[in-house]
Amino acid sequence: MPSVTMKVNGKNVNAEVENRTLLVQYLRDHLNMTGTHVGCDTSQCGCCVVHVNGSSVKSCTMLAVQAEGADVVTIEGLADGEVLHPMQAAFREHHGLQCGFCTPGMVMSAVDLAKENPDPSETEIREWLEGNICRCTGYHNIVKAIAAGTKNMQG
Repeated sequence: MPSVTMKVNGKNVNAEVENRTLLVQYLRDHLNMTGTHVGCDTSQCGCCVVHVNGSSVKSCTMLAVQAEGADVVTIEGLADGEVLHPMQAAFREHHGLQCGFCTPGMVMSAVDLAKENPDPSETEIREWLEGNICRCTGYHNIVKAIAAGTKNMQG
């Protein structure tokens, strides 16, 4: 079995994995990073979004061996101890979640959007979220939370 080494949430990790091990499986099963969810197994829902080398990636579409040497950030790596990341705080403040299952992927996608576009319009936010599915809400509060979180990340 091949060995894979990467940095996850600032910590160097290494493990032997099967060639077919998905990044989401590696994070959840080998590192116990269960905040990254598996929702559809077909890359449709976005629940498994993480950042790989600074960009959002659906971790169910990437093999762990493809992340060799990468810097991976999961939802667990956003907060600074007990202090929530500005986007996480905005989701809480603006009620951008209901059951919470899609929330990690939504937050990780939103952080990437804020990095790419520091002042997105409502339309741009909704377009960015096309790859993320929430089965509980009408997205209204999610969009509000992302707009607020983006502003909070800027200052």
